[in-house]
Amino acid sequence: MALPISIFIIAFNEAARIGATLSSVRELSDDVIVVDSGSTDGTQDIAASFGARVVHNPWPGYGAQKRFGEDQCRHPWRLNLDADEVASLDLIAEIHSLFAHSEPAAGAYSVRIVDVIPGDSKPRAFAYAHKKVRLNHKNAGRFSPSPVHDAVALHPAVKVMRLRGAVHHFSMRTLGEQLHKFNAYTDALVLDLRRRNKSIPTWRVFVEFPMAFCKAYFMRRHCLRGTYGFLTAMNYAYFRHLRVAKFHEARRNTHE
Repeated sequence: MALPISIFIIAFNEAARIGATLSSVRELSDDVIVVDSGSTDGTQDIAASFGARVVHNPWPGYGAQKRFGEDQCRHPWRLNLDADEVASLDLIAEIHSLFAHSEPAAGAYSVRIVDVIPGDSKPRAFAYAHKKVRLNHKNAGRFSPSPVHDAVALHPAVKVMRLRGAVHHFSMRTLGEQLHKFNAYTDALVLDLRRRNKSIPTWRVFVEFPMAFCKAYFMRRHCLRGTYGFLTAMNYAYFRHLRVAKFHEARRNTHE
Protein backbone atom coordinates (compact mmCIF):
# COMPACT_ATOMS: atom_id res chain seq x y z
CA MET A 1 0.00 0.00 0.00
CA ALA A 2 1.36 3.40 -0.98
CA LEU A 3 1.80 5.81 1.90
CA PRO A 4 1.62 9.64 2.05
CA ILE A 5 5.37 9.67 1.48
CA SER A 6 7.36 11.02 -1.44
CA ILE A 7 10.78 9.49 -2.00
CA PHE A 8 13.50 11.56 -3.63
CA ILE A 9 16.96 10.53 -4.78
CA ILE A 10 19.75 12.62 -6.28
CA ALA A 11 21.85 10.90 -8.93
CA PHE A 12 24.68 11.30 -11.40
CA ASN A 13 25.94 8.35 -13.48
CA GLU A 14 24.46 5.75 -11.12
CA ALA A 15 23.25 3.21 -13.68
CA ALA A 16 25.02 0.37 -11.86
CA ARG A 17 23.44 1.05 -8.47
CA ILE A 18 20.20 3.02 -8.71
CA GLY A 19 18.11 0.02 -9.74
CA ALA A 20 18.67 -1.65 -6.37
CA THR A 21 17.81 1.60 -4.60
CA LEU A 22 14.54 2.04 -6.47
CA SER A 23 13.62 -1.63 -6.17
CA SER A 24 13.91 -1.45 -2.38
CA VAL A 25 11.24 1.28 -2.09
CA ARG A 26 8.97 0.52 -5.05
CA GLU A 27 6.03 -0.60 -2.84
CA LEU A 28 6.36 2.23 -0.35
CA SER A 29 5.26 5.23 -2.40
CA ASP A 30 3.47 6.27 -5.58
CA ASP A 31 5.68 9.36 -5.83
CA VAL A 32 9.36 8.60 -6.42
CA ILE A 33 11.55 11.36 -7.81
CA VAL A 34 15.07 11.03 -9.19
CA VAL A 35 16.86 14.35 -9.52
CA ASP A 36 19.54 13.81 -12.15
CA SER A 37 22.33 16.31 -12.74
CA GLY A 38 23.30 15.19 -16.24
CA SER A 39 24.07 11.47 -16.30
CA THR A 40 25.53 10.02 -19.48
CA ASP A 41 25.30 6.31 -18.59
CA GLY A 42 21.56 5.76 -18.86
CA THR A 43 20.67 6.45 -15.24
CA GLN A 44 17.58 8.37 -16.35
CA ASP A 45 16.19 5.47 -18.39
CA ILE A 46 16.72 2.99 -15.58
CA ALA A 47 14.98 5.29 -13.10
CA ALA A 48 12.05 5.78 -15.47
CA SER A 49 11.74 2.01 -15.93
CA PHE A 50 11.04 1.74 -12.19
CA GLY A 51 8.28 4.32 -12.46
CA ALA A 52 10.26 7.21 -11.03
CA ARG A 53 9.76 10.79 -12.16
CA VAL A 54 13.11 11.92 -13.53
CA VAL A 55 13.81 15.62 -13.17
CA HIS A 56 16.96 17.26 -14.51
CA ASN A 57 18.71 19.90 -12.43
CA PRO A 58 22.31 21.10 -12.98
CA TRP A 59 24.50 20.30 -10.00
CA PRO A 60 24.32 23.09 -7.36
CA GLY A 61 25.93 21.14 -4.48
CA TYR A 62 24.73 18.39 -2.15
CA GLY A 63 22.39 20.26 0.17
CA ALA A 64 20.99 22.50 -2.55
CA GLN A 65 20.27 19.53 -4.82
CA LYS A 66 18.36 17.81 -2.03
CA ARG A 67 16.38 20.98 -1.36
CA PHE A 68 15.45 20.96 -5.03
CA GLY A 69 14.37 17.33 -4.61
CA GLU A 70 12.16 18.26 -1.67
CA ASP A 71 10.42 20.85 -3.79
CA GLN A 72 9.40 18.15 -6.30
CA CYS A 73 7.60 16.06 -3.68
CA ARG A 74 3.81 15.73 -3.81
CA HIS A 75 3.19 14.18 -0.40
CA PRO A 76 3.61 15.77 3.06
CA TRP A 77 6.13 13.17 4.23
CA ARG A 78 9.52 12.83 2.56
CA LEU A 79 12.01 10.00 2.54
CA ASN A 80 15.46 10.65 1.13
CA LEU A 81 17.88 8.01 -0.12
CA ASP A 82 21.10 8.36 -2.04
CA ALA A 83 21.56 6.43 -5.27
CA ASP A 84 24.07 4.09 -3.59
CA GLU A 85 21.76 3.19 -0.70
CA VAL A 86 19.21 0.39 -0.30
CA ALA A 87 16.39 0.41 2.25
CA SER A 88 16.37 -2.83 4.25
CA LEU A 89 13.22 -4.95 4.46
CA ASP A 90 13.06 -4.19 8.18
CA LEU A 91 13.08 -0.46 7.50
CA ILE A 92 10.32 -0.71 4.89
CA ALA A 93 8.13 -2.74 7.28
CA GLU A 94 8.79 -0.27 10.07
CA ILE A 95 7.80 2.71 7.93
CA HIS A 96 4.59 0.94 6.95
CA SER A 97 3.84 0.38 10.63
CA LEU A 98 4.31 4.10 11.39
CA PHE A 99 1.33 4.91 9.18
CA ALA A 100 -0.76 1.82 9.97
CA HIS A 101 -3.27 3.47 12.29
CA SER A 102 -2.65 7.20 12.48
CA GLU A 103 -0.17 9.98 11.83
CA PRO A 104 3.35 9.15 13.08
CA ALA A 105 4.16 10.30 16.61
CA ALA A 106 7.21 12.37 15.63
CA GLY A 107 7.85 14.97 12.96
CA ALA A 108 11.17 13.45 11.92
CA TYR A 109 12.91 10.08 12.09
CA SER A 110 16.60 9.24 12.04
CA VAL A 111 17.86 6.12 10.29
CA ARG A 112 21.03 4.08 10.68
CA ILE A 113 23.08 4.12 7.49
CA VAL A 114 25.32 1.06 7.54
CA ASP A 115 28.39 0.56 5.35
CA VAL A 116 28.61 -2.45 3.02
CA ILE A 117 32.06 -3.34 1.71
CA PRO A 118 32.61 -4.16 -1.99
CA GLY A 119 31.66 -7.71 -2.89
CA ASP A 120 29.17 -8.11 -0.05
CA SER A 121 25.38 -8.00 -0.42
CA LYS A 122 24.67 -6.77 3.10
CA PRO A 123 26.51 -5.23 6.06
CA ARG A 124 28.80 -7.43 8.09
CA ALA A 125 28.45 -7.82 11.84
CA PHE A 126 29.59 -4.70 13.71
CA ALA A 127 29.79 -2.68 10.48
CA TYR A 128 30.22 1.05 10.93
CA ALA A 129 26.98 3.03 10.87
CA HIS A 130 25.96 6.65 11.34
CA LYS A 131 22.53 8.14 11.95
CA LYS A 132 20.85 10.81 9.85
CA VAL A 133 17.34 12.20 9.63
CA ARG A 134 16.02 10.79 6.36
CA LEU A 135 12.24 10.72 6.97
CA ASN A 136 10.41 13.87 7.96
CA HIS A 137 7.22 15.83 7.51
CA LYS A 138 7.55 18.84 5.25
CA ASN A 139 6.65 21.17 8.14
CA ALA A 140 9.43 19.77 10.34
CA GLY A 141 12.30 21.27 8.36
CA ARG A 142 14.30 20.79 5.19
CA PHE A 143 17.80 20.18 3.94
CA SER A 144 20.44 22.82 4.54
CA PRO A 145 21.60 24.53 1.31
CA SER A 146 25.24 23.67 2.06
CA PRO A 147 27.18 22.75 -1.10
CA VAL A 148 29.14 20.00 0.70
CA HIS A 149 26.85 18.68 3.45
CA ASP A 150 23.39 17.14 3.26
CA ALA A 151 21.77 17.35 6.69
CA VAL A 152 18.13 18.15 7.41
CA ALA A 153 17.81 21.39 9.40
CA LEU A 154 14.86 20.80 11.71
CA HIS A 155 12.81 23.42 13.48
CA PRO A 156 13.68 23.62 17.21
CA ALA A 157 10.44 22.13 18.59
CA VAL A 158 10.33 19.13 16.23
CA LYS A 159 10.24 15.74 17.92
CA VAL A 160 12.78 13.30 16.50
CA MET A 161 12.59 9.54 16.95
CA ARG A 162 14.86 6.76 15.76
CA LEU A 163 13.91 3.96 13.41
CA ARG A 164 15.39 0.54 14.11
CA GLY A 165 15.60 -0.54 10.47
CA ALA A 166 18.68 0.39 8.48
CA VAL A 167 19.74 1.71 5.12
CA HIS A 168 22.53 -0.31 3.50
CA HIS A 169 25.20 1.96 2.05
CA PHE A 170 27.09 0.65 -1.00
CA SER A 171 29.24 3.76 -1.29
CA MET A 172 32.47 2.19 -2.48
CA ARG A 173 33.04 0.11 -5.60
CA THR A 174 36.85 0.20 -5.83
CA LEU A 175 39.69 1.80 -3.90
CA GLY A 176 40.65 3.85 -6.95
CA GLU A 177 37.14 5.17 -7.49
CA GLN A 178 36.96 6.16 -3.84
CA LEU A 179 40.21 8.11 -4.10
CA HIS A 180 38.94 9.87 -7.23
CA LYS A 181 35.78 10.86 -5.36
CA PHE A 182 37.77 12.05 -2.35
CA ASN A 183 39.99 14.21 -4.56
CA ALA A 184 37.00 16.05 -6.05
CA TYR A 185 35.15 16.29 -2.75
CA THR A 186 38.09 17.83 -0.89
CA ASP A 187 38.24 20.60 -3.51
CA ALA A 188 34.63 21.44 -2.67
CA LEU A 189 35.25 21.19 1.07
CA VAL A 190 38.17 23.62 0.94
CA LEU A 191 36.23 26.08 -1.19
CA ASP A 192 33.36 25.96 1.29
CA LEU A 193 35.69 26.52 4.26
CA ARG A 194 37.25 29.55 2.63
CA ARG A 195 33.90 31.01 1.64
CA ARG A 196 32.78 30.76 5.27
CA ASN A 197 36.08 32.20 6.55
CA LYS A 198 36.82 29.03 8.49
CA SER A 199 40.37 27.95 9.28
CA ILE A 200 42.29 24.74 9.95
CA PRO A 201 45.23 25.11 12.36
CA THR A 202 48.66 24.32 10.95
CA TRP A 203 49.42 21.62 13.54
CA ARG A 204 46.77 19.40 11.96
CA VAL A 205 48.96 19.03 8.85
CA PHE A 206 51.26 16.80 10.92
CA VAL A 207 48.69 14.72 12.83
CA GLU A 208 45.61 14.48 10.59
CA PHE A 209 46.67 11.33 8.74
CA PRO A 210 47.55 9.11 11.74
CA MET A 211 44.59 10.37 13.79
CA ALA A 212 42.16 9.75 10.93
CA PHE A 213 43.59 6.29 10.33
CA CYS A 214 43.11 5.34 13.98
CA LYS A 215 39.57 6.70 13.88
CA ALA A 216 38.67 4.60 10.84
CA TYR A 217 40.62 1.47 11.75
CA PHE A 218 39.58 1.20 15.38
CA MET A 219 36.60 3.48 16.14
CA ARG A 220 34.83 2.71 12.85
CA ARG A 221 35.87 -0.95 13.18
CA HIS A 222 37.61 -1.30 9.84
CA CYS A 223 40.01 -3.54 11.76
CA LEU A 224 37.32 -6.25 11.55
CA ARG A 225 37.48 -6.27 7.74
CA GLY A 226 40.93 -7.82 7.40
CA THR A 227 43.33 -6.55 4.75
CA TYR A 228 40.61 -4.65 2.90
CA GLY A 229 39.69 -2.88 6.12
CA PHE A 230 43.27 -1.68 6.50
CA LEU A 231 43.23 -0.37 2.93
CA THR A 232 39.93 1.49 3.33
CA ALA A 233 41.15 3.00 6.59
CA MET A 234 44.23 4.25 4.75
CA ASN A 235 41.99 5.79 2.08
CA TYR A 236 39.94 7.56 4.72
CA ALA A 237 43.08 8.90 6.38
CA TYR A 238 44.33 10.16 3.02
CA PHE A 239 40.99 11.90 2.45
CA ARG A 240 41.22 13.72 5.77
CA HIS A 241 44.88 14.62 5.15
CA LEU A 242 44.12 15.86 1.63
CA ARG A 243 41.45 18.23 2.94
CA VAL A 244 43.94 19.80 5.36
CA ALA A 245 46.76 19.87 2.81
CA LYS A 246 44.64 21.56 0.13
CA PHE A 247 43.37 24.13 2.60
CA HIS A 248 46.88 25.17 3.58
CA GLU A 249 48.09 25.17 -0.01
CA ALA A 250 45.21 27.50 -0.95
CA ARG A 251 45.98 29.79 1.97
CA ARG A 252 49.69 29.84 1.10
CA ASN A 253 48.97 30.66 -2.55
CA THR A 254 46.65 33.48 -1.51
CA HIS A 255 49.33 35.04 0.70
CA GLU A 256 52.04 34.90 -1.96
